[in-house]
Amino acid sequence: MKCPFCSGLDNKVIDSRLSKDGNVVRRRRECLNCHRRFTTHERVEEILPVVIKKDGRREIFDRSKIFSGVQKACSNRPISIDEIEGLVDRIERYFQDRGDKEINCTEMGEVVMRELHQLDEVAYVRFASVYRQFKDITEFMTEVRELLSTREQRVRRKGQKGKGTMDV
Repeated sequence: MKCPFCSGLDNKVIDSRLSKDGNVVRRRRECLNCHRRFTTHERVEEILPVVIKKDGRREIFDRSKIFSGVQKACSNRPISIDEIEGLVDRIERYFQDRGDKEINCTEMGEVVMRELHQLDEVAYVRFASVYRQFKDITEFMTEVRELLSTREQRVRRKGQKGKGTMDV
């Protein structure tokens, strides 16, 4: 492992920890040349599908693009980097588990939006406004109304779960 500070190749592992889900190993290392410390993350490299873009181009599935888009949508929201990483992990795992060799970028965007909708409604609307390329405020408001309607339905269902018990 090359030191990010001095480019030295000799280092030692000081600490290793497994992530909560067991998919990533975090290693704390010390460079034997400059004695500075740095962290690496190791994960199993799996074969990911090719993404078919709207213009027909094909690109390798790029986790960092999803992370970047989600991070922008979550900007100034009470969402930790760990939560964003978890969301991106779920998306990546979803497409790996399906085993498709190719996926459409539209489907990928919908999966990202579904995950963001569960994480944070504001981040969801931010991502949707860019992803769906709203042309005017009417399209934006339609999305917000649908979001509010979904939220109201969820609240009603939760309220009904508590009903039906007998008062003694």
